Amino acid sequence: MLRKSNVVLWGVVLFVAWNALILLFLWTRQTPDATGNLTYEVMKLAQDAEDELEHQKVLLQQIREYSAVWSQQQKKQVTLPPPPPSLSLPSREREEPSPAGPVIPVLVIACDRSTVRRCLDKLLQYRPSKERFPIVVSQDCGHQETAQVIASYGSEVVHIKQPNLNEIPVPPDHRKFQGYYKISRHYRWALGQVFHVLKYRAAIVVEDDLEVAPDFFEYFQATFPLLMEDKTLWCVSAWNDNGKEQMVDSKHPETVYRTDFFPGLGWLLLAELWDELEPKWPKAFWDDWMRHPDQRKDRACIRPEISRTMTFGRKGVSHGQFFDQHLKFIKLNDHFVPFTELDLTYLIKEKFDRTFLEEVYGAPELRVEELQGNQQRELGVVRVQYSSREAFKAFAKALGAMDDLKAGVPRAGYHGVVTFLYRGRRVYLAPPRNWTGYDPSWS
Repeated sequence: MLRKSNVVLWGVVLFVAWNALILLFLWTRQTPDATGNLTYEVMKLAQDAEDELEHQKVLLQQIREYSAVWSQQQKKQVTLPPPPPSLSLPSREREEPSPAGPVIPVLVIACDRSTVRRCLDKLLQYRPSKERFPIVVSQDCGHQETAQVIASYGSEVVHIKQPNLNEIPVPPDHRKFQGYYKISRHYRWALGQVFHVLKYRAAIVVEDDLEVAPDFFEYFQATFPLLMEDKTLWCVSAWNDNGKEQMVDSKHPETVYRTDFFPGLGWLLLAELWDELEPKWPKAFWDDWMRHPDQRKDRACIRPEISRTMTFGRKGVSHGQFFDQHLKFIKLNDHFVPFTELDLTYLIKEKFDRTFLEEVYGAPELRVEELQGNQQRELGVVRVQYSSREAFKAFAKALGAMDDLKAGVPRAGYHGVVTFLYRGRRVYLAPPRNWTGYDPSWS
């Protein structure tokens, strides 16, 4: 379109030309016939000029109207740092998966760890497509050194900053938990940006102290359709709570399970789930809140046999809780599994429940002492049965598994069953076959 200045210039040029033609007519007229012809030509030129000016006025009015609409739209939008041109932010309608695969951003939750570089370096190293897996780093805390590290990645990541850095009023007995309140506030803001502002349909949430495996993106790309299809699923996690090296089957890194326990630590959720959770998002301890029956609603997550994330962050609000005794020993998968070429439909609830429970209760039962004594080795896969909270905790601890429960659900458990390797043997730590559900008092 022509700018306003161009319209004015056209008007000046045409005005001068029109007057010049009048002068030419006055100087050169000789005969009535010539005068008549020249007058006709001048009038024709003047009419053409008038028509052109009218046309320009219409164009100018359209420019003004479109400019006013654009300005109103800009005022309504939330101001974010400009994303890299190649990121191609989605339209305001959530996109449908394309033949090349859906766009799933990785949301990195950052605060004051400059070691976020380790997290980002691995994400960028293994990311198969910048367009399909944009990385959004949401930073809280206002830590300048960490901000500089994130900014050093330029257009490879989108850096957004949680604007409210104020202290949060907490009950007197929760003052030492101020950090947990800030984390919950940050999560709510960051997920709101991803789903309500950027309008993505799903997101992988990663904290700044996680390192990812070579097939991290492949794993989530392959399981995303399952999350879309099976409404009894509400997340996909990269984490196995019992994923210590001696407790997982390294010969089968492709093995994936369902779990009733929300693992976190690298997890995929859909925008629809955030629409459900956001109105009641807790002020603190968001991960344990997620594990409550009111949120879980008998839904399950998908988790791998071998973790696709590992944590290197001993420093944090938990002050290293579980890190030295447990977290630092979790094995990170180091072999790429082509998950997108595998048939993962066995994870759909009806199929998985039938097959999994047949395997569990078809396995011969052994006592913990027999297992510890490496007796009846010829049996291979075995089952250890528990019937009470105390029995579960004692057996789990004796066999090296995590023994804590959240709202009655054991870590990595499914239908009350926790599976792992013990001295190279597959073990199912399971309740009786007539198990009827979790007891929230077992916490």
